[in-house]
Amino acid sequence: MADKKPIELEEGWASMQQGINKLVRLLEGETESQFNAEQYMMLYTTIYNMCTQKPPYDYSEQLYQRYREAFNNYINDKVLPSLRNHSDEVLLKELYHRWNNHKVMVRWLSRFFNYLDRYYVLRHSLHPLKDVGLLCFRDQVYADVKRNTRAAVLKLIEREREGELIDKTLLKHILDIFIEVGMGSMDCYERDFEEVLLTETANYYKRKASEWINQDSCPDYMLKAEECLRLEEERVDNYLHPSTKLKLLKEVENEVLTKYENDLLQKEHSGCAALLRDDKTDDLARMYRLFSRIPKGLDPIADCFKEHVEGEGMKLVKEVAEAVEAKKEKDSGR
Repeated sequence: MADKKPIELEEGWASMQQGINKLVRLLEGETESQFNAEQYMMLYTTIYNMCTQKPPYDYSEQLYQRYREAFNNYINDKVLPSLRNHSDEVLLKELYHRWNNHKVMVRWLSRFFNYLDRYYVLRHSLHPLKDVGLLCFRDQVYADVKRNTRAAVLKLIEREREGELIDKTLLKHILDIFIEVGMGSMDCYERDFEEVLLTETANYYKRKASEWINQDSCPDYMLKAEECLRLEEERVDNYLHPSTKLKLLKEVENEVLTKYENDLLQKEHSGCAALLRDDKTDDLARMYRLFSRIPKGLDPIADCFKEHVEGEGMKLVKEVAEAVEAKKEKDSGR
């Protein structure tokens, strides 16, 4: 029985390209029927046959390269042009759409090329097919749009800080991309987003605190400080990564509490001494909660409390002494 005629590289790839083109049309929302079982098996079998043929017809290496090229071609032809036309929130929505499409493409192509993953990739210690797809997105799409994406995210965060309602779910999805492209590392999220977020946060609260310290009483300032800290914690819960929480709060605490503690406590008619004098227990409790968050933040409050107690003690001593003296004078006058 004669050996089966081997599939030539270009002949087999022409069949695969038809399947890839069909997948691209589906991703782009064009009129196209879904893959049926027969089509799926034909594509899988083509790859299987081209990888198991005897040399020189084993095309595993070439197919691994063309798998990567299929993503690169799609990215350059469709994805990047669509993203470069947008900015701000529209860019974020398009990026999230393209990221979801990319993951669908990775899922389907890695199935078609599955035989490569099971043998060729393992034997040569190469990136698995899913990672190849992710690397293509990271190195071309993410690298191209990360700066504008970060700017759009930070703009939305500032709008939310100013009291506007924003699409928090969209922000969560976008920041998940920063994390996922790190492929198990937080480097992309921290380097490309978090570092700038922390700087912008410090600048924002530096401006706010300088306004509040001049226009607000100590109790009003503390209410605003407590509320902004609560909202920043909520921000982490809603869309930032949990590892950002302590770093973010530290920036806020430094700008709002540490830098203005002495000015706040010494406000003439509403500072710590006035609160102690007027027995403002709620405000004093808030002061304790806030300044216990920062290193040695309670020391100036303790000094103020000590002065207050000593002053009240001296006043009582003086009152008692005056009472005793008055009694002596009264008794001696009898």
